[in-house]
Amino acid sequence: MKKYPLTSLLTIVFTAFAAHWNLQAEDKRPFHFAHRGGAYEFEENTLFAFKSVYDKGVRGYELDVRMTKDGELVVLHDDSLDRTHHGKGPVEHLAADEAKKISSKKQNEPLLFLDTLLAYLKDKPGMYVEFEMKTSNKGLYPDSRIEEYAAKLHQKVTAHVPQGSTYIFTSFDPRPLIAVKKIDPQADIMLIKGGPLTPELMEAAKAIGSKRIAAKMEGTTRLAVKEAQKQGFIVTGWPGQNLKDYFLGVGLGVDAICSDVPVLVQEYIESKK
Repeated sequence: MKKYPLTSLLTIVFTAFAAHWNLQAEDKRPFHFAHRGGAYEFEENTLFAFKSVYDKGVRGYELDVRMTKDGELVVLHDDSLDRTHHGKGPVEHLAADEAKKISSKKQNEPLLFLDTLLAYLKDKPGMYVEFEMKTSNKGLYPDSRIEEYAAKLHQKVTAHVPQGSTYIFTSFDPRPLIAVKKIDPQADIMLIKGGPLTPELMEAAKAIGSKRIAAKMEGTTRLAVKEAQKQGFIVTGWPGQNLKDYFLGVGLGVDAICSDVPVLVQEYIESKK
């Protein structure tokens, strides 16, 4: 039997341990997906953005859904068109025909209607998609409008879910989440918080039947993530504005990361294979 010096034995043991640890870390790597279609890499919430990240191998999206004055659903983040589009004020004040004339500021992309994106996704199995319901502004979405909004969104999203895909209804606002659950008790929903993961967020999620929670990674502790997972929650961390944020999510042990730079993360992961 060959004998090794103590230092050599320690090196062999350490190398084996490191290889095992890396394998374990790889197994627990969080899923990453494109926030607004990759807001730091492409023009946010445009069909071009969603197509581009898909072509780069990213298999998850987050997008924001609003409703026009006459009940059509569009993909837009802000309460106003001013920042991202050649338009003024809330899209909620426009009829669908008016909204169809609106284009984005950077690439003159047409304002994206939800039907257009769902048609693109129709033949793409294995996708993870979060449909964020942007109803927190009660001036634009009073209680009387929530039921109509939730019913239309639920009907369109569930009309065709590609094989192996996960479609989730998400919001900072509990009202549309509760409305969706009334329509479909089996609907997959997620409550979002604009702050770190806390016991209060977990309790609020339980109260509306949400098994998913999303919180800001800054200020969130690994212990809080472990406790949430112990209680049966799937935990998403945000924002993911750079690779450091991705590494933070890995360290916290979150299940998923909502990233503004999904292609950068994807390329990093692929470079390590």
